Amino acid sequence: KAAFINFISDQEWKSIEPVSSWFGPSSFLMSSMSALFKLSMWIRHGHGYLTENLGIPVWGSYAVFGLATLFLGMVLGLVSAVLGA
Repeated sequence: KAAFINFISDQEWKSIEPVSSWFGPSSFLMSSMSALFKLSMWIRHGHGYLTENLGIPVWGSYAVFGLATLFLGMVLGLVSAVLGA
């Protein structure tokens, strides 16, 4: 706490290089990272729900997510083919 107060009161923050806009909170990169983190948390909660609440074995949960990934890939590929035609 004392180091932070000294950092502010001694104005040491003026000597720090600003963060590049590429790594700013509203940049595309950080927004994408946030979306991936939210997706990973959704998958984690979904896995917990399947295994703990529904009693599906862990390998069954992995199979569900694997099949969902394949199905989503096929749907996106079909949409891409239709839009490209």
